[in-house]
Amino acid sequence: MSSTIGKKVLMALTGLFLITFLIVHLSGNLQLLADDGGKSFNIYAKFMTTNPFIKTTSYLLYTTFVVHIVWALLLTVMNRSSRPVSYAVNPGNVSSSWSSRNMGILGTVILIFLVIHMKNFWYEMHWGDIPTATYEGEVYNDLYAVVDFAFGNILYVLLYTVSMLALMFHLYHGFKSAFQTLGLNHPKYTPMIKTVGYAIAIISPALFACIPIIMYLK
Repeated sequence: MSSTIGKKVLMALTGLFLITFLIVHLSGNLQLLADDGGKSFNIYAKFMTTNPFIKTTSYLLYTTFVVHIVWALLLTVMNRSSRPVSYAVNPGNVSSSWSSRNMGILGTVILIFLVIHMKNFWYEMHWGDIPTATYEGEVYNDLYAVVDFAFGNILYVLLYTVSMLALMFHLYHGFKSAFQTLGLNHPKYTPMIKTVGYAIAIISPALFACIPIIMYLK
């Protein structure tokens, strides 16, 4: 897929896969808010880190992240090199949305957040000194304690919240653009696709942002 169209198709496919992961990840993270001292989340986390199918899928997820990021950078470079001189255009809000014109900036904010997020949680989960908790005689890594400690830092909570705002705009443009790129536009279904896209773009980041805010306030 050396052409620009090929890269855009791959971006669309990887983007839709990442959105699916995002929703699944949110459903698990919401268990952090259960009033059970972290039991629900720790049991969920153990299942996600020991189930063979989930572990195999995680490698696909990591690969998708890398491909999505690399292809985004390549498309940005190709677009800029094909237009060395900026065109005279109408004001941005007339010809395109703010999110579509700033996908690079939004993606960079999200990437920085992901690096910090992976270090604080994914790295600690695999190589950190994690406390344990016992439920019904079975020992679990107390990942809830790790998350609770991280969300006790107001700076990290603010970073998380701002990053979710960037994610909201990124999803707002990315979801509908993915379907356009794949040629799945249809007068009957496009309005529904846009509505679903808006719902995902607003609800998912909002719920993600609520988790650290609520845990910090508690």
